[in-house]
Amino acid sequence: MDWYPLLNSMRIAAISTVVVYLLGIWLADVVARAPRVVKGILDVVLTLPLVLPPTVVGYLLLVLLGPRRPIGAWAMGAFGVRLTMTWYSAIFATVVVSFPLMYRTARGAFEGFDQSLADAGRTLGKSNTWVFWRVKMPACRQGIIAGSVLAFARALGEYGATSMVAGYTPGSTATVSTTVYQLWRTGEDGLAFQWVLVNLAISAVVLLAMNMLEARSRSARARGAVA
Repeated sequence: MDWYPLLNSMRIAAISTVVVYLLGIWLADVVARAPRVVKGILDVVLTLPLVLPPTVVGYLLLVLLGPRRPIGAWAMGAFGVRLTMTWYSAIFATVVVSFPLMYRTARGAFEGFDQSLADAGRTLGKSNTWVFWRVKMPACRQGIIAGSVLAFARALGEYGATSMVAGYTPGSTATVSTTVYQLWRTGEDGLAFQWVLVNLAISAVVLLAMNMLEARSRSARARGAVA
């Protein structure tokens, strides 16, 4: 087997997970503290990619990033960089489709955070930044980690938007999902099934990690209740 599709998928998923981790935490914190009306509007906008068909997401990205479209034409003219049909084009797709999972999980964790802990830190003269990273984030770490795992898994398995934005070129833009489809389309069922098994193994590891995180979270809550 040519392992490039797996390595490329892991690379794309890892980069997009870092991006959605930072964006998701920031926007989740902003929305969690926003007034109700503003929260409702922002929540709809930020969660929309979760319910849109991946092909619709891919089409919208092509409208923005295509070489003759606003952002794509600017990037080509200013830097000589294509934003579509390259391996890194898939990052745009995976960031958009996996972001809502990170955002909603982090927002739920932040909304359940005990604000009295933050207030106690501020009374000791600590800055909001110090309180956020040293008090709020550790208290919400289980939800943050769970969101990161879900975002990574979603990015790793993305097909619809990725195939439209990055296409399929062996040794260049191929991912696990696009490789399975292409192998099936060309009648190479044996190789397609091998990649399906690889994908199943990865998915099983992700689910196992999620179960372990949930078990640790329950144990931590139980110890806190006893204390």
